[in-house]
Amino acid sequence: MSTNGINKALKLQFGLINYENRYLTAEAFGFKVNASATSMKKKQIWTLEQDEQDGQVVFLRSHLGRYLASDKDGKIICGAEMRDPECRFLIVPQADGRWALQSEPFQRYFGGSADYLSCFAQIIGEQELWAVHLALHPQASLLSVARKRYAHLSASDGEISVDSNIPWGVDSLVTLVYLDGKYSLKTCDSRFLSNDGKLVKENTNATSFTLELKSGKLAFKDCDGKYLAPVGPTGTLRSGRCSKPGKDELFDLEESHPQVVFQAANKRFVSVKQGVSISTFQMEIDKESKKSMFRTNGGSYWTLVTHGEIQSTATEVEVNTMFDIEWRGQRVALKASNGKYVCTKKNGQLSAVSDTVADDELLLMKLINRPMLILRGENGFVCHHKNSNTLDANRSVYDIFTLIFNDGAYNIKSVNGKFWYVSSSGLVCSDGEKSENFFLEFLEHGRVAIKGSNDKYLRGDQGGTLMCDGKSVDASSLWEY
Repeated sequence: MSTNGINKALKLQFGLINYENRYLTAEAFGFKVNASATSMKKKQIWTLEQDEQDGQVVFLRSHLGRYLASDKDGKIICGAEMRDPECRFLIVPQADGRWALQSEPFQRYFGGSADYLSCFAQIIGEQELWAVHLALHPQASLLSVARKRYAHLSASDGEISVDSNIPWGVDSLVTLVYLDGKYSLKTCDSRFLSNDGKLVKENTNATSFTLELKSGKLAFKDCDGKYLAPVGPTGTLRSGRCSKPGKDELFDLEESHPQVVFQAANKRFVSVKQGVSISTFQMEIDKESKKSMFRTNGGSYWTLVTHGEIQSTATEVEVNTMFDIEWRGQRVALKASNGKYVCTKKNGQLSAVSDTVADDELLLMKLINRPMLILRGENGFVCHHKNSNTLDANRSVYDIFTLIFNDGAYNIKSVNGKFWYVSSSGLVCSDGEKSENFFLEFLEHGRVAIKGSNDKYLRGDQGGTLMCDGKSVDASSLWEY
């Protein structure tokens, strides 16, 4: 089993912002497009697809699953269900990081404002330039294409090193911070990567990079026009000498799965070998069955073996490696594929032999690779409301919150150092002096539900406000994290 590229590279989704600071929007009615929106919601999100034969050619797919196309007269429509010849575009990157989009069959450039969009310009002017605002969740693992190694914080050396075989632990989490069209790379200890490879507390010109795309991979261009690359034996991430991105300067963003540790009722931590230090396990949720697998950093999975024992010996995902998680407030219970609950035996061995849940079947599960929490729901990111103590759940920008573990529950700390709490009317407020418990339930691949102390779920309401009044889990109460 290859350890590199262990998770799928994230599909590149983004908003395109024109010269008037408006987002390209795909309307459901008549498959029309305009550039009138001031923020990025569902209608403003585009997915980039590449032509398998010609890596330079791209297709832009709307939230409706239709493709952007231009005819010979420059008329723009977004109704094609298939990738027709008229849907073929070329990206022409500019020095400031913006894109010009050129129709491949007709060689004309796409631009305009409001309802007046066309693809008829023969040269690139200000109206034909689009800024790219990534729409994917900004916390990910960063994989070097050339080295086939992952970036991680090397705290002792004060740098980001690109020398991990697998993205393991909180050190491998990179947060992309978007500001004024540029991106910064933030480490798990809240420092920013500077172009000289040093980690600094403040976000400055030297920590701001323009994002470029080349053959579906990302390149980060600094304020001097040079690109980030891994340098030297440990792969120190810093700007190199190149002013054109080659293979060394290309990266993939990969989804970062939750990684957890378990503690049994006997206060011992679950580990791969007895007496070995605590083992961290990666929780991978099957998209179809919604069951969970637990992977070790050696690449093997927990599995049910004879006599109900649980071992970490499976190399492939199969029925016996799948577990149902029951969320019981501050503890979880795991049910194996034999329908029995996992319990801790007197000798410390985990076995799936119980029909009911008592103390021995309850485990404390702690999420270890999300010290910073960024939530994205079906309508956008969670962000402080400008003029009150409430939170919005429909923004195209995000705030970074701090997640603090508290005996199986979590406290959520705001940017201002105050805590989240739920008001008597079910509003989530962000100015609490005292912390309040919330419970994370990992229910779907890449999605978490969050339950308040009132036993209700967090959801975004119609007006875009974050509420804690959901009686059950639906699309409005599942969050990318």
